[in-house]
Amino acid sequence: MVAHEYAHAEAAYRQGDSTAYMLGRLTLNPAKHIDPFMTVILPLVLWFGSHGSYTFGGAKPVPVNPRNYREYVRGDIIVSLAGIVVNLVLFVLFTGLFAAVGMLAQAVPVLAPTLDILQRMMFYGVWLNLTLAFFNLIPIPPLDGSHVFYHLLPPGAGLQYRQLQRFGFLPIMVVSFMLPGVIQFFLWPAFQLLDVALQLVGPMRVHVPS
Repeated sequence: MVAHEYAHAEAAYRQGDSTAYMLGRLTLNPAKHIDPFMTVILPLVLWFGSHGSYTFGGAKPVPVNPRNYREYVRGDIIVSLAGIVVNLVLFVLFTGLFAAVGMLAQAVPVLAPTLDILQRMMFYGVWLNLTLAFFNLIPIPPLDGSHVFYHLLPPGAGLQYRQLQRFGFLPIMVVSFMLPGVIQFFLWPAFQLLDVALQLVGPMRVHVPS
């Protein structure tokens, strides 16, 4: 999530908006991207309230001012998709690291127990980045996909659609809790890519001697 938010800030800065930079958000320091409610309180409350069956959370959204972009539509789309692109790049990187750890375990079997733990971490890097990328493509405000979808609508409809942003994360929380099938539909490509990745690097899985 830190890399995702940093990508938004960096893209906005390159498009001419220095809002995130001036507020100290153009950084990979995790502390700058933590929102007390969205990152800590809400996920814990939902997790324990649902007995571990449902949770939801996020980082502090990066503040941007699209009016500062050199080209409004182009800048808005680039900034909105920047975080998703970074998550997909990280997905590829973690897939490669998964394979590299497996190859190292085959070369140095004595390190297998430690490398097994490391490879499990790489797997979570693969899956979580895929999930973040495709979840954020869902065209429901304030997710990134809504910014792209907004520009595909007629001006009047687009303006009304964007009014949903005033409700914050409530719309997507309601959909994810009440209509999980919708979320699963948008995450379908993530599951497919995960299958492809595991087929490619699965043979490199670390086997811990019993």
